[in-house]
Amino acid sequence: MSGNKSLRLLVLPGDGIGPEVMQQALHVVAWAGEHAAVDFEIREGVVGGAAVDLYGTPILDATIDAARQADAVLFGSVGGPKWEKLDFSLRPEIAILRLRKELSLFANLRPVTVFEPLIDSSTIKPEIIRNLDLVIVRECMGGLYFGEPRGIETMPDGQTRGFNTETYATSEIERVARVAFDLARRRSRKVCSVEKANVTESGLVWRQVITKLHEREFSDVELTHMYADNCAMQLVRRPKQFDVIVTGNIFGDILSDLASMLTGSLGMLPSATIGTSNDGRFSPALYEPIHGSAPDIAGKGIANPMAQILSVAMMLRLSLNLEKEAEMVEQACISALSKGARTADLAHDGEATLTTTQMGDAVLAELHRLIS
Repeated sequence: MSGNKSLRLLVLPGDGIGPEVMQQALHVVAWAGEHAAVDFEIREGVVGGAAVDLYGTPILDATIDAARQADAVLFGSVGGPKWEKLDFSLRPEIAILRLRKELSLFANLRPVTVFEPLIDSSTIKPEIIRNLDLVIVRECMGGLYFGEPRGIETMPDGQTRGFNTETYATSEIERVARVAFDLARRRSRKVCSVEKANVTESGLVWRQVITKLHEREFSDVELTHMYADNCAMQLVRRPKQFDVIVTGNIFGDILSDLASMLTGSLGMLPSATIGTSNDGRFSPALYEPIHGSAPDIAGKGIANPMAQILSVAMMLRLSLNLEKEAEMVEQACISALSKGARTADLAHDGEATLTTTQMGDAVLAELHRLIS
């Protein structure tokens, strides 16, 4: 038997381009295992639309149990037009919502980093985004997506009414705010809290709770407040004013997608969904790209695997305490880009493009070069 450390990894490729980009990410996992002398016990599961087709549900209870037992979960992407007319309880996206809820993963970390080789891929002027490095901390177990009551009803006059409830309690706000403040202490000690305190009671409570927490425990960190609509404008106008942004579920969903386009492509951005740390390590935790299942290009072999690969880097750092390997994966991605590696989403007109597999191979080649 090997004397290597053993770590359990649950892999959930999902739908659309999920399996294609996950295959490339697993090559990087294998490299990390060899370099760090770690034996990865990899278990694979079916989620999302694929699980609906196979089992009649977006995620099995057995898959949830496997996630609880894993050191980390690598998630692909779920959903697509094929399943859009299903009842809400059967939508592929329920898989990710259940995982977050069942594993108490309440904070989604979305780094927004502009890589110098891709500075011209963004629609924003280079001088606005050069050296941009911010993180959006999104609360992801509460708010509008989980609040009760919710539903669809027929009104007395025959109209259909849909309703959802935006709700946050003190404990929910404090725990995600602590993640943001702790993260800021390792960065530039700046947190911007985002809500709509001017028009919503939940937003007002959010602002009050974070302000009190800051005064009690984090006075060494600069705290500012901003309305969500203004934050959207400021992200495009002057994004480098931000370091860590903390916000609720729906605003985090919208603002992180907006911020992702500052970088030039959704295909470059990873994410981590974490809960409470255990001696500085987040386990279980879930790692996924933010780009979605992209059913329009699924099966064509042209999807960009970088976001899934960079999600592996976040996993190595946050859940597995493999900081050196995480940094090397990030360096390899940047190096491959600097040498002209481009998938279709990154290329300018006339530029040569790589397939999904070729882009994964380019990153692996740089990883092997780094240790040669």
